[in-house]
Amino acid sequence: MSRVINFSAGPAVLPLEVLEQAKSELLDFRSSGMSVMEMSHRSALFLEVLKEAESNLRLLLGISDNYHVLFLQGGATAQFSALPMNLASAIPRAEYVDTGSWSSKAIKEASKFCDVNVVASGEEDGYKQIPDIADWHIREETAFLHICSNETIGGVQFKTFPSLGIPLVADMSSDILSRTIEVNEFGAIYAGAQKNIGPAGLAIVIVRKDLCGEARKETPSFLNYSVQAESDSMLNTPPTYTIYLAGLVFSWLLEKGGISVLEKENELKANTLYRAIDDGDFYSCPVDPEFRSNMNVPFRLNTEELEKLFLERAEENGMFNLKGHRSVGGMRASIYNAVPVSWVEELVSLMNDFENEYG
Repeated sequence: MSRVINFSAGPAVLPLEVLEQAKSELLDFRSSGMSVMEMSHRSALFLEVLKEAESNLRLLLGISDNYHVLFLQGGATAQFSALPMNLASAIPRAEYVDTGSWSSKAIKEASKFCDVNVVASGEEDGYKQIPDIADWHIREETAFLHICSNETIGGVQFKTFPSLGIPLVADMSSDILSRTIEVNEFGAIYAGAQKNIGPAGLAIVIVRKDLCGEARKETPSFLNYSVQAESDSMLNTPPTYTIYLAGLVFSWLLEKGGISVLEKENELKANTLYRAIDDGDFYSCPVDPEFRSNMNVPFRLNTEELEKLFLERAEENGMFNLKGHRSVGGMRASIYNAVPVSWVEELVSLMNDFENEYG
């Protein structure tokens, strides 16, 4: 059976080399006679897997020793609640920027645990851009400022990050490891795994140590960063196989040359696709060019009938998961690290052929 061209927004395509290695080790990991998913999470062999994964992630992102790196269950959604419970206890107030569906969900959950101030929102213009930082209304005494670095559904991405004298927290679920960042600019970074890291079910939290230790007293131990750090992310049984696969992805990234190499590839893929959208009036992208995502590219045609036909034609040509999110419609190509340049080129070729036929 041949593999399809997969533009899924998440769970997303994994590097073929990673899948092949996992396949070869599925029944017998490092001559143990066991699969990783069968062995004790406290065994020396799995602890080696966890240590390697953390070490390689620190190397890739340049994470210093004054940050905890946690491998947690519950995906990014669990962190919507964990963040205010851990970071907004002494000062029970936090600032949030609303740039789309995922930041809106984070705001809703955080509001249950602290006083949330929405400093700016792109809702009025349909989340087509990031509100000008000059118009943000930030309170003087607040625990942190939260952003979603890349909105998977709407395709809006922060190209630079604000520095406003308070801890910056970012949901980087859909663009972590895709571009160079300075971790030291952030108080905390969190990311669900199912886009650029590995399979669903895992969240990685990178949090500055000095921000931990004052969680609300009612914070469940499972969500308490200090408790999890003291337990080496193993307060309870961690998602062992997902951590193993994430570790394989980190090794793959290092073998490719690191994030700077992937960043250039991602820029090439995005520029190639946006150029095909913008070269004419047959396709359109609703996002302001200044804030267009390099990971998730939404595009539309003039009628829903044409969009349906395009999606059918794409599947006939072996291209799947191009349908836009149900809340916005249209099409969306998610072009994460594991998507090769050749797949984007094939999509552009299809787009050109479709335009020649129906334009």
